[in-house]
Amino acid sequence: MRIDIDTYQEILETLTRNKVRSLLTGFGVFWGVFMLVGLIGGGAGMKEMLSKQFEGFATNAGFVFAQTTTKPYDGFRKGRWWVMDYKDIERLKAQVPELDIVTPNLSRWGCNAVHGDKKFSCNVKGLLPDYANVEQPRLRYGRFLNDMDIAQRRKVCVIGKKVYKTLFPQGGNPCGELVRIDSTYYSVVGVDYNEGNVSINGNADESICVPMSLMQQAYHMGNQVDMICLTGKRGVTMSEVAPRIREVIARAHHVDPTDEKAVTVFNTEILFGMMDSMFRGVNLLIWLVGIGTLLAGAIGVSNIMMVTVKERTTEIGIRRAIGATPRNILSQVISESIFLTAVAGMGGILFAVIILQMLELANTTDGIPSAHFQVGFWTALGAVALLSLLGVLAGLAPASRAMAIKPVDAMREE
Repeated sequence: MRIDIDTYQEILETLTRNKVRSLLTGFGVFWGVFMLVGLIGGGAGMKEMLSKQFEGFATNAGFVFAQTTTKPYDGFRKGRWWVMDYKDIERLKAQVPELDIVTPNLSRWGCNAVHGDKKFSCNVKGLLPDYANVEQPRLRYGRFLNDMDIAQRRKVCVIGKKVYKTLFPQGGNPCGELVRIDSTYYSVVGVDYNEGNVSINGNADESICVPMSLMQQAYHMGNQVDMICLTGKRGVTMSEVAPRIREVIARAHHVDPTDEKAVTVFNTEILFGMMDSMFRGVNLLIWLVGIGTLLAGAIGVSNIMMVTVKERTTEIGIRRAIGATPRNILSQVISESIFLTAVAGMGGILFAVIILQMLELANTTDGIPSAHFQVGFWTALGAVALLSLLGVLAGLAPASRAMAIKPVDAMREE
């Protein structure tokens, strides 16, 4: 069998065209992997950023506060304003044993905090030490309030991040420094860097916490309680005990126990549940979009390999004529398919990781990233395994076609 120079030239031109076509097709796989990995990493970062909005809060926490009544009850008309008092704390502890922490919260808005020539408009919270079990502080300096502060009515305070940044722009440890709140001087004993944006009687970073006993005395608040903060014991959900909480407080103040607006029980369980449900849907969408794009890329690889096999009929026929077995042809086509998808896919993973790292750097303040836009090792390993599988599947049909080519048909095609 004689093969002239024109045949070799034709084979070389075919190989060149196929390489260009393969590169274009590999871009589909590259883009699919980039979309999948990028969306997974971006979704994880967004979830972490959103979770920080609830930073520090117990997942089984509840908050009770009073509003005007919407139903008449016990001889009182609707629209009556009422307030809770410290006795409600004792009632809940005694009558709702499923509760773990029951602690009051007093608040004053529009207070002015002054240090030197710096001034900040903040809200002041009167708390007990066990409030840290409801909204856990993230202390940068110092400590939180303790029992001695309450017992001795010490003039001490824990300031939020924005308060600290404004009053102490030079930085450093402010513990021991005096801060004037309205007309009273307080010694700073801690700085809370909690940045959660959930406002429970004011955002933590814009608040100043003082002992409750001192606040009752300084602002003449008596036994009034603005809010009662709760956590349930292990295995107890706040939605289960909320009706009983409402009933205990309502009956003591001549309020209809079914008046959910008058005795409002805000449940963080609902917020966390909504967030989890939302991100389950987002993750499902990410995988559907990413895998769909990957499959489209794999189909493109399969199509280009089919065209490649057709255009390389002469080459394959010559190889069969000089002794190549069908298994040799099969392994060649499938290996080319796997190589194409693997190279394009690994490039997509690398590019996605670079973009995610840049996104993380863009959301970094004070050397601390607000969220980690990263992909786990097992996720990347799974993407590589998926790529290999898609490479094999994409090469099966073209390989079968190549195996069916006979040397006689190849010469006739030429």
